[in-house]
Amino acid sequence: MEAILYICHGSRVKEASSQAVNFIKECMKRQPNTIQEYCFLELASPTIEDAYATCVQRGATKINVIPVLLLTAAHAKHDIPDVLRKMKNHFPEVELKYGRPIGVSEKMVDILEERLLETKKMMTGESLVLLVGRGSSDPDVKKDLSHIAELLQIRMPNTTVKDCYLTAATPSFEDALIQVDSYPVKQIFIIPYLLFTGLLMQSMQKAIVEIQRASKQEFVLCHYLGYHPKIEQIIGERILELSGESAYVSDYA
Repeated sequence: MEAILYICHGSRVKEASSQAVNFIKECMKRQPNTIQEYCFLELASPTIEDAYATCVQRGATKINVIPVLLLTAAHAKHDIPDVLRKMKNHFPEVELKYGRPIGVSEKMVDILEERLLETKKMMTGESLVLLVGRGSSDPDVKKDLSHIAELLQIRMPNTTVKDCYLTAATPSFEDALIQVDSYPVKQIFIIPYLLFTGLLMQSMQKAIVEIQRASKQEFVLCHYLGYHPKIEQIIGERILELSGESAYVSDYA
């Protein structure tokens, strides 16, 4: 039997993990597989090891693993594959295929536009959009988020779009907030490129409150991505990629 194993990042914030579980359960409803399990890379349970073993115990002879991560960084390239290799050695009779993260997609740009529209504020030539990613030392993260910012810029030619990062990449979110004072703009729309709430979201909210006190510009914090139906569609595409003999299989597994 063919199983699907969804791997989420995990968070110390209980609400974030609950959001992830609720979303994965919605994804499961769209798939015909009898065996479907979710797990977390860190900070929450069940672990990858536990969920993988559960798939085998339920009768899986093949496990399609989907990393529910926004971009391809160290977690997708190294951390998850390291655990999967261990599980493959433990259950050598079970076939394993490892798929792609969500990655760059026009559907993700659709969501960004939706988050901007939700603010009910008019976008003008005096508006600036900061697309804020989690960040990573992996250069592919910056390359991919910069690409997504460029795609959003194409859709909004009269508005400036910039990418910045919360950790381990430049420009940092704090530096970007300081730099906007030099731009001839009145409104700064901030889109957290995060799947769920959590400590990073809380730190962003605090930083915006602080800088707003000393600025005449208006800072508008948009909703984080959330587990949107279009992300669910992308997850479905990643599952489909693992089907059949000509399936895409990640190079990292």
